[in-house]
Amino acid sequence: MTNAPPPPVWSDRQQVAIAEIGRPGGFWIRFVAYLLDGFIVSIAAVIVVGLFIAAFLLSDESIDDDGKDSLFIISGIIVMVVALLVISWLYEALMTSSARGATLGKQALGLRIVRADGAQLSFGRATARHFLKVMITPLVPLAIGYLMAAFTARKRALHDVLADTLVISSP
Repeated sequence: MTNAPPPPVWSDRQQVAIAEIGRPGGFWIRFVAYLLDGFIVSIAAVIVVGLFIAAFLLSDESIDDDGKDSLFIISGIIVMVVALLVISWLYEALMTSSARGATLGKQALGLRIVRADGAQLSFGRATARHFLKVMITPLVPLAIGYLMAAFTARKRALHDVLADTLVISSP
């Protein structure tokens, strides 16, 4: 029987103990931060929807049976949905990849998002984390992907594991 080979050594990464990075943010405080961020993004959503309604009411489109008004409404709804998705993505990705490393909700509660080695997130990693959080983690039944943050040692949800990130309490 032979011994297993040693683990690989990555030249651009350094192993860091959890205590050196910070105390992990627990499930409930992360949930409250999520609710705060949802409220902030909802304000932007109300503005976008209001602009859409104002554009429809102020347009010169007359309501008739030739289908032009329904095409106008459908295309407006598509533009509105895309705008809301972009606003949500940019809010989270730009805020978490900034020097503060947190959205406004996380900042209010003293949380921050870092890479697993303690480094600041890049915009690309923050983008990946956002889309993993809204597209992949919800696919796991019974919200287990989110509940992982309550039961794992480093308090990581599925999107944190996949994006190699940590949510920590900032000093």
